Amino acid sequence: MKITINNNEDINKMRIVCKKASQILEMIEYYIKPGITTEKIDYLCHNFIVNKTKSISACLGYQGFLKSICTSVNNVVCHGIPNNKKLKEGDIVNIDVTLYKNGFYGDTSKMFLIGNKYKKKIKKLCKETLKSLYISIKIIKPGIRLGLIGKTIQKYAEKKGFSVVRDYCGHGIGKNFHEDPIILHYEDYDNGIILKQGMIFTIEPMLNIGKFETYLDKDGWSVKTIDKKFSAQYEHTVLVTKNSYEILTLRKNENIDYIKI
Repeated sequence: MKITINNNEDINKMRIVCKKASQILEMIEYYIKPGITTEKIDYLCHNFIVNKTKSISACLGYQGFLKSICTSVNNVVCHGIPNNKKLKEGDIVNIDVTLYKNGFYGDTSKMFLIGNKYKKKIKKLCKETLKSLYISIKIIKPGIRLGLIGKTIQKYAEKKGFSVVRDYCGHGIGKNFHEDPIILHYEDYDNGIILKQGMIFTIEPMLNIGKFETYLDKDGWSVKTIDKKFSAQYEHTVLVTKNSYEILTLRKNENIDYIKI
């Protein structure tokens, strides 16, 4: 296992690409309304990526993926393919964006609730998934065990009545889309890895209303809940700093300090 410790030059390049990735999610929020298709969302994001951020979509062409973003609707846990089906009141959708610029990758995702007529349980799912991400970020500092991230997420999620997906995880990121270490979102052995200043990785918990088990759809990409119940995910790219952390994909008006640990 080779874990990258980024120098100041690399970190500054990561700040740039990650900020641009966050701008995609800020931009698209205006368009997320009942009646829009995920195909249209992909089109809008692609144009913004190319023309405004002057970046490249890391998803487009990745292992044959044909779209610029992932759009995971309702019971799709992750890697959903944009299509021409219209989003309707009560749906939820995760938009996952990864950009490539100046030799580095930035990765982030966010949930969007469609309209105003959604069930309280679904709103709670999205809210608590975001909180589980925040509380895991807030513990990050040099010297702690990597496994504490997943342990923190699982403890919080299950306390709130949700299950944590086991089959997919966060990852190191930088000059490569996916690097070591693997970031589990549940408690398991972490190979003794200790967080160090300069490490950069994604944390992207996926919480389900029902069982944590998933399956891969016949399209070869979309991961779905085994019991067809809704799933939610939020993702940030995070840097371990000298004494704490820096969220490289933090969006405007996003404040994690309201979460107490």
